[in-house]
Amino acid sequence: MLEPASPTGRSAIPASVLHSLNEEIVLGFDFGTRRIGVAVGNGVTRQARPLALIADAAQVRWRRIGELIGSWQPARLVVGIPRHPDGTPHELTARCERFARQLEGRYRLPVARVDERYSSTAVIEGRDDAAAAVILQQWFDEGSHPVPLAPLPQTERGNGRSASPGDIEKE
Repeated sequence: MLEPASPTGRSAIPASVLHSLNEEIVLGFDFGTRRIGVAVGNGVTRQARPLALIADAAQVRWRRIGELIGSWQPARLVVGIPRHPDGTPHELTARCERFARQLEGRYRLPVARVDERYSSTAVIEGRDDAAAAVILQQWFDEGSHPVPLAPLPQTERGNGRSASPGDIEKE
């Protein structure tokens, strides 16, 4: 975050500008049963890069995701949804959709879904954080998804329902 510009603690940059700068940040996720890759992207430059690899137990994963969201203050999140090459659901499709709904419910942010059929194969090292960057970059490259200036109302998100504490996946 930007430092105050004066001894009074007031920033030289208006709050509305700081708010819009924060809203240009997008976090992308490559969900896996053992690891979650995380990428960060800038909505102004529309560039993504690997950020973190989370390979912890379920409750620790949520804490780490919460820390990243708290630190980066994204305007939206992007989750890769795996499918087979012919477009049929993959073994992890339903789990990734559930993960996306859980993100929406926990953090009250809009979550975009991206077809991630080839994200892992596009990453030479096989790193999940790099796969998350491919997913997020694909979302940017599709170009039809501007970063909103404010979170969407609940009725316009996903299926319109929030995840309840009982819905949170535990492994």
